Amino acid sequence: MENFLDLVDATPIIIRMAIRMGVALLLATLVALVLYGILRRTGRRTESYTLEAIAQETRSAFFWFLTFALTVVLWQQLEASVFPEVVDSPWYLHWGIRLARTVLYIFGALLLIRIVDVAADTVRHRYSVDATNNLQERKILTQLQYIQRIIGIVIFIITAAFILLQFEAVRSIGTGLLTSAGVGGIIIGFAAQKSIANLLAGFQIAFTQPIRIDDALIVDGEFGRVEEITLTYVTLKLWDQRRLIVPLNKFIDDTFQNWTRTTTQLIGSVFMYLDYTFPVNALREEAKRFVEGHELWDKQVFGVAVTDNNADVMTVRITATGADSGQTFNLRCAIREHLIAWIQENYADHLPKTRIEMSPQDRAVVADPDKSIVLSPQEGERE
Repeated sequence: MENFLDLVDATPIIIRMAIRMGVALLLATLVALVLYGILRRTGRRTESYTLEAIAQETRSAFFWFLTFALTVVLWQQLEASVFPEVVDSPWYLHWGIRLARTVLYIFGALLLIRIVDVAADTVRHRYSVDATNNLQERKILTQLQYIQRIIGIVIFIITAAFILLQFEAVRSIGTGLLTSAGVGGIIIGFAAQKSIANLLAGFQIAFTQPIRIDDALIVDGEFGRVEEITLTYVTLKLWDQRRLIVPLNKFIDDTFQNWTRTTTQLIGSVFMYLDYTFPVNALREEAKRFVEGHELWDKQVFGVAVTDNNADVMTVRITATGADSGQTFNLRCAIREHLIAWIQENYADHLPKTRIEMSPQDRAVVADPDKSIVLSPQEGERE
C-alpha cells in the first residue's frame, strides 16, 4: 500500500488531480446511490409525494454538487500538502480549483432551486384550484408563485456573487462601483423605474391579493382567467384561448372587474324584451320550472321581475346563480335559449310589436286599396 502511495506521489500534479477527481466521482456515486435509494423506498412505503419528488428531481444536481465539493476539498488538500506557498502551485492546479469551485456554486444553486421547486410542487399538490370553491387555494398559490420567483432571483444573485468574488480583478471593480454608487444608483433608478414599480406592485398583489391565480377578470373589456403572475406582468387566458399580457402596475393603478374576489358564485341575468300583453306570471312559472330542473343551478338565487319598460316593450329580467362564473354563463345561455323557444311556441303573438295610429281616411284606404284619395289643391302643392 505504501509503495502504491509512493507511486501516486511520484506522478505529475495533473495526474494526481485526475486521480483525486476520480475518487470524488466514486464517493459521490456511492453516497447518491445509498441516499436516494433510501429516499425512493421510504417515499413509496409512506406514499409521500415530497420524498418521491425529491428523489426524482434533485438526484442529478446533488450528485454533481457532491462530486465537485469533494473535488475542491481534495484538490485544495493536494495544493496545501505539495505547495505550502500558494504562489508556488502550478497555474493549472490553481485555476482548476477555481473552475471546480465555480461549477460547485452552479450546481449548488441548481440543487437549491430544485428543492424550492419540489416544495412549491408539494404545496400545489395539496392545494388544487380544480375545486369549485377554491378561494383559499388560489390565495395560497398566488403567494407561492411570487415567493418562488423571488427566491430564484436571490439564489441567482448570491451564486453570481460567490463566483465573481473568487477573482481579485472583480473585487477591485466592485470597490470602484461602490464608490460611484451615488451616480450609478441615480442612472439605474431612472432606467429601471418601471421595472421597479412592477416589482413593488408584485409584492403588493402577492400579499394584498386584488387578484389571484385562476381569478375570473375583465380587463379592458376582455374576459379571462389569471393563468400566471410573474414579477412584472400577469398572463390572462381568454375565453377563446388567446393570452392577454397585462403589466402588474395596471392592477394597482387602474380599475378592473374581478368576478371571483371573495367567492366563486356569480348572479347571472337574462333579459327578455316582450310586448305589454305578455303574461309575466306564465313566464315566471316556466322559468322557475326550467331552472329548478337544471344541473348548473346551485339552488341559491332565482328570480323573475319586470325591471324596465319603454314606449314599445317591457323588460323582464330572470336571475339565477351557478357555482362559478363559467357555470353561471352556461346557465344564462341555457335559460335564454329555452325561453326564446318557449315564447315562439306558445306566445308568438306577444312578441314586441310596433304600433301605428291611423286616421279614419287612412283606415278607409287600407280597408279598400282600390279607393283613391282626392287631394285638395293646397295639399297637392305641398306634395
